[in-house]
Amino acid sequence: MKLPIISGKKLIKFLNKEGFEIVGRKGSHVRLKKKSLEKALVTVVPLHKRLDPGTLLGILKQCEIAKEKAMEKLK
Repeated sequence: MKLPIISGKKLIKFLNKEGFEIVGRKGSHVRLKKKSLEKALVTVVPLHKRLDPGTLLGILKQCEIAKEKAMEKLK
């Protein structure tokens, strides 16, 4: 099953719904953070119109979000 082609803005909206907050921005890259009981998760999302599938997959792994869950909600 292929990952959808989405923009950085759409991915940030999805991550916000998953509990991530924007903590900084430098140029076209946005830093997001989620504090959980075990540890803090941090990732950087580029504000590109189309994210490369490898970049999207890497961000999902950093955020500990299952690929299948993301595919359901990002369609």
